[in-house]
Amino acid sequence: MLEILYKDEYLVAINKPHGLIVHPSKIAIDAAESAMVLLRDQLDQYVYPVHRIDRKTSGVLLFALDKEAQKVLNKQFKEGGVKKKYLAIVRGYLEKSGEINYSLVNDRGKNQDAQTRFECLEKTSIDVPLNGHPTSRYSLAALYPITGRQHQLRKHMAHIFHPIIGDRPHGCNKQNRMFKEHFGMTKMMLHAQELQFLHPLNGKSIRIEARISEDFERIWKLLWI
Repeated sequence: MLEILYKDEYLVAINKPHGLIVHPSKIAIDAAESAMVLLRDQLDQYVYPVHRIDRKTSGVLLFALDKEAQKVLNKQFKEGGVKKKYLAIVRGYLEKSGEINYSLVNDRGKNQDAQTRFECLEKTSIDVPLNGHPTSRYSLAALYPITGRQHQLRKHMAHIFHPIIGDRPHGCNKQNRMFKEHFGMTKMMLHAQELQFLHPLNGKSIRIEARISEDFERIWKLLWI
């Protein structure tokens, strides 16, 4: 059963687990299940996706329950009216805060402006030598995508040399290999924690938050506690 975070007669939001695609796709022909189909069967009614998060990313995923609500929400996402917050565990000691302005090329070869704000929430080091260093350093980051480009957070963090742990192909292969060998972790440490938007019917502000996954929590505790 999918964890339902919010539901009314127009909307439903779930906490999507790592590895689950949003909807059936020819690109992910290996995927036996999708969030859209599972939720449809769970609610016994059709659901309409209004945005996407990566297959490898866990967290808040919003659906509309009718076409009109979908249309209004799609417009909010397209026009930047939705506030999004992600948590990520990244390589190295991140600066306290900053903004990344770095354009990205989509899968059709089009160059698109892209902006991401970030904050460093915690830093840590562990006694595991890597890349000639006696320890390995990590940061827990809050990421706020201003635009919504494909793989934006993954590409932006790699661009500033703080790749997200578990990310392939944009991350660090040596770090990913170490996490697999030392901690048995192959999942990407990126979580869509929060979504804030205006209700499509009454215009009231809605804020939805998703708890981190067990996998994310396990790695966070191993690194910081």
